[in-house]
Amino acid sequence: MTSPVSQHQIAPARVLRGEGAWAEALPLIAGLCRRPLLLGRSAATAELRQRLASDLRDQGLDPIDGELQFDCCEQDLGRLQAELTAAARAGRAVDAVLAAGGGKVLDAGKLLAQRLGLPCLTVPTSAATCAGWTALANLYSPAGAFEGDVALDRCPELLVFDHGLVRQAPVRTLASGLADAMAKWYEAQVSSGNSGDGLIQQAVQMARVLRDQLLLEGEAALAEPGGEAWVRVAEASGLTAGLIGGLGGARCRTVAAHAVHNGLTQLEATHGRLHGEKVGFGILVQLRLEEQLAGNQLAAQARRQLLGFFRTLGLPVTLADLGLASAPLSDLQAVCAFACLPHSDLHHLPFPVTPADLLGALVSADACPTHQRELAT
Repeated sequence: MTSPVSQHQIAPARVLRGEGAWAEALPLIAGLCRRPLLLGRSAATAELRQRLASDLRDQGLDPIDGELQFDCCEQDLGRLQAELTAAARAGRAVDAVLAAGGGKVLDAGKLLAQRLGLPCLTVPTSAATCAGWTALANLYSPAGAFEGDVALDRCPELLVFDHGLVRQAPVRTLASGLADAMAKWYEAQVSSGNSGDGLIQQAVQMARVLRDQLLLEGEAALAEPGGEAWVRVAEASGLTAGLIGGLGGARCRTVAAHAVHNGLTQLEATHGRLHGEKVGFGILVQLRLEEQLAGNQLAAQARRQLLGFFRTLGLPVTLADLGLASAPLSDLQAVCAFACLPHSDLHHLPFPVTPADLLGALVSADACPTHQRELAT
């Protein structure tokens, strides 16, 4: 019997990584475009983007500034498309999208480039996600609530992972990226660990090795930005995690941990928390589901291990840590209802999960005793 044909968007066409990668990338960028849209958002990276624009002009390019007002959302994307259409009519058409920033900026750049039929170049300014690598974009509402994800036709043409640029980000962003990357193992092994597909099997094992490296070197990486452990952990979070998703496909990307993140974003109180911080908490919730609904004692052991590790790194491990200590139970029920929608990745778990099941795991005693007592009544 022949296997069905599958299609994979595995990696960017070219990746430059290391100290000074941005400077090395400039001639390559000049070979890809003449008038790129330089896309960004955060005020914290505004000065950095000005330096990047100056470097591009020194290379003979004519970059056009593009500023996001929100997370990656349709309102921003529509506005930018209209502005670029007007610029093209005025004789200033852009010929590439160069997204420089965090994960939501990179997602917006990839999605905008696809819609305009332009090359996409990604320049991560932190290792908080692997968005600079992947052929995937997450869409949010203007208020920051997750709405859905979009599979893209290809990965970026060029990814520039400059250690100097990434190192300038707050240490918290690396801890967040580490948690997001670790989810690859906890999600992929439960959804695809028994797959007969060789490529998926290999991606799952890569996720295990990634998890082990992050457990071993995560604390040292955060203690010494720029050190050898920092380089390995930053690249694991920003690059290797994306490769695993490319090789293994959707089931090596997201299951319950990301579904919990998606539900949490529906609450404004969590919007100050980074993507990986919510995903990391989602791993703990997923492991509780595996223990409670499938009787998996190995999941219970893994959860205890991660609780201590995440605390050491300053990652949230309770609802109170996420700013939800006083959230009404109805808010948490809304989180669970969203995470359990029919199309949710949570249903890649090998057992059924209802919103009530998820709520029980979310507010279990080690997570938030106050909500546990409320649920019991």
